[in-house]
Amino acid sequence: METVYLSSNSSLAVILLMGLIFIVLGYFNRKKKLDNSYYIVGDRNENTFALTSSISASALGAWILFGPASAATWGGIGAVTGYALGTAAPMLFLYNFGPKIRKEFSKGLSLTEFIKKRFGLGVLKISLFLILFYLTIFLIAEVTAIAFLINFVSKTPLWITAGITLIICLLYILKGGFKLSIITDKYQFIVIAVLIFISAIIILGKLEINSFELIKQNASNLVNSKYLPNYTAGLTFFIAVAATNLFHQGNWQRVFAAKNNLILKKSLIYSSIIIFIIVFWMGYSGLISLSLNSKVIPDLAFFNLILNNNYIITISILVLALALTLSTIDTLINAISSIFIVNGNQINKSISGKSVRNKTNYIIIFICILVFILASKGFSILYLFLLADLFCCSAVVTIFYGFFNKNINYQLSYLSIFSALITGLLFFPSTSFQSSILVGNLLPLEFFSPIVITNLLFISFAAAIIIQILLIAFYSLRNSFK
Repeated sequence: METVYLSSNSSLAVILLMGLIFIVLGYFNRKKKLDNSYYIVGDRNENTFALTSSISASALGAWILFGPASAATWGGIGAVTGYALGTAAPMLFLYNFGPKIRKEFSKGLSLTEFIKKRFGLGVLKISLFLILFYLTIFLIAEVTAIAFLINFVSKTPLWITAGITLIICLLYILKGGFKLSIITDKYQFIVIAVLIFISAIIILGKLEINSFELIKQNASNLVNSKYLPNYTAGLTFFIAVAATNLFHQGNWQRVFAAKNNLILKKSLIYSSIIIFIIVFWMGYSGLISLSLNSKVIPDLAFFNLILNNNYIITISILVLALALTLSTIDTLINAISSIFIVNGNQINKSISGKSVRNKTNYIIIFICILVFILASKGFSILYLFLLADLFCCSAVVTIFYGFFNKNINYQLSYLSIFSALITGLLFFPSTSFQSSILVGNLLPLEFFSPIVITNLLFISFAAAIIIQILLIAFYSLRNSFK
């Protein structure tokens, strides 16, 4: 018989109570009339604490309760480190690039403005698709994560949690916009930081020996320097997560929202450290969990350590998960909204004019209905993220290197991005991670060595990156001989 930690009514009561708190916060902090700029980046006057807490809270969604621990159970310490570095690294990129884009676009609202100016309308449309696809997948993953957790602790059907969570966020973020997201993020960040710290104390306090020694005794391959997945998984997660987060509109909104460049840089440094520590700890908890129970379900590795029949602990984990979820979902909804507001005319001629905000709200509601349907299916959270990661990874070298290399033109950008995406998809593994479109389908498994079959995910991302580098290098070399 499966363990039920809470009644369904109790878990729903926690969701509704936290939702009500943030709706009330939204009501008292809303601005009666928002222009589009204020809706997207607020008053561009955010201080260090507000920006640090918002960047951190927005980055640390409910996915950290599942993804890093799950990755650790098969990718070892390498996956843990790569995941943590990949999540934190974009903040260091923004540290250098953020002030430059702020200087060029003092009234900027989105990365897409820069892409349009540098590459033209064609590459902008590709970028818009990649960004919107990633943000939507991220939204599905977040809602799936909280629905999955509530189902795990109380057997509440996925669709109930998914529906309530989305409605709560829509009620406050569509009216309050970016500024409200910043305000609620501050409270959510405090909750996240306190509860993550407590979880570390509880888990480490229960162990009879040093945690690393425990892992070495019972799951030594996961911390063995000769264990290949430690390296391939680490590189995969670093490339995938770092590349994807560079396209996160929510991060760029916060770049433009900083009061000045000094505050921006300090906030990015602080948040990168915070993000690294928290993601690393959540992944490390997966190693501990596997060392205690070799048959642990990867997605539930963290919960197997922390959950028991203690009512207070269970409620605390729910509060943590909800704080993580709400802080990320409101950022994602606002980010998707801002993309349509800024670039609506490029997406569809009808999404423009004075009523663009109202039109965007209808689009957001439609997207949330789609998210609700897909989140109710309970797809793998990690797999959803990895698919979105590949799409962004297929453009990251071309777009961001193109900011510095003026030789990357419209035609090369097109060729590079599409070639990288097609190549990556050919090797991107199925949900079993044992085959892909090319490996095991177009060509039989017997054609490939076991190393290829067991490292499809790494090959997929590596190929997407390498194809872009090779094409850019080839065109640069060709031009040098002209």
